[in-house]
Amino acid sequence: MNMPKILSCGEVLWDLFPERARFGGASANFACHTAILGGQVSMLSAVGKDARGDQALSILKGFDIDTSLIQRVAGTPTGSVGIRLDVTGKPTFEIHSPSAWDCIAWENELDSRVARVDAIYFGTLGQRSELSRATIQQAIQLAKSHKILRVLDVNLRKPFYDAELIHDSISQTSVLKLSEEELVEVAAACDVEFAANPETTLRQLLTRFKLDLVVMTRGAEGAILVSPTESVVQPGIPTIVRDTVGAGDSFTAAIVIGLLRGDPLAAIARTACEIAAAVCMLDGAVPEVPISPLPESYL
Repeated sequence: MNMPKILSCGEVLWDLFPERARFGGASANFACHTAILGGQVSMLSAVGKDARGDQALSILKGFDIDTSLIQRVAGTPTGSVGIRLDVTGKPTFEIHSPSAWDCIAWENELDSRVARVDAIYFGTLGQRSELSRATIQQAIQLAKSHKILRVLDVNLRKPFYDAELIHDSISQTSVLKLSEEELVEVAAACDVEFAANPETTLRQLLTRFKLDLVVMTRGAEGAILVSPTESVVQPGIPTIVRDTVGAGDSFTAAIVIGLLRGDPLAAIARTACEIAAAVCMLDGAVPEVPISPLPESYL
């Protein structure tokens, strides 16, 4: 498939590290990494009518991302998240409210735009407000009616989720991605037994919701991918960690691109872990300057 078309739905924000602000947000990070990997990407989101909103749009356009579906919201600031890193580079988050990405409204243009993509991506955090959740869910249901690949990246950030949101989101998706730390809560929300062997729990989720693929990241230990016909256990890729922000988003981008290209599942898992390991070496979630063509250092 040449230049697969992907729509990323959710948050655009700024990660406020102690030393500086960096562009971020899971949906925006995913969009940037998907574009680097060869996707034709659009974003459905909202930013404020402020300097951070202007800069966010400029960065996205720099990655050749279509920003025409990003709404400008007066009186509500572009989103921001306070971030602190522990000694291993693992972040903790303070997500600020209100934020413009809580105000994503349905627009008539979305009917035709959603129908033309090959995959649609969404997360749980982007649905924390009733308005944005209704809009994103409507887009996902439309994609489902057109049999479009639907990718849910579980992103549990207290207190912005509950069991109903987790269950309803998984019921609308075809590819589920979550972290090892999130598996217990996801299993409980879906009334699935949490087994000692994580593959068992992942396969229960796959069967319960008739999914095409379940992917669980395990940090430095790699990832597990479970489909109806196979399981792949991919070891972690050694790396030097500056911070882990954005690594999971780049991992998901590689999964989506690999699936749309029809690559073997084992090859997809390996590439995704290699890319996530490379992103751990960056300061922040995405490269400072758009990278094209893809350099060896990214892989």
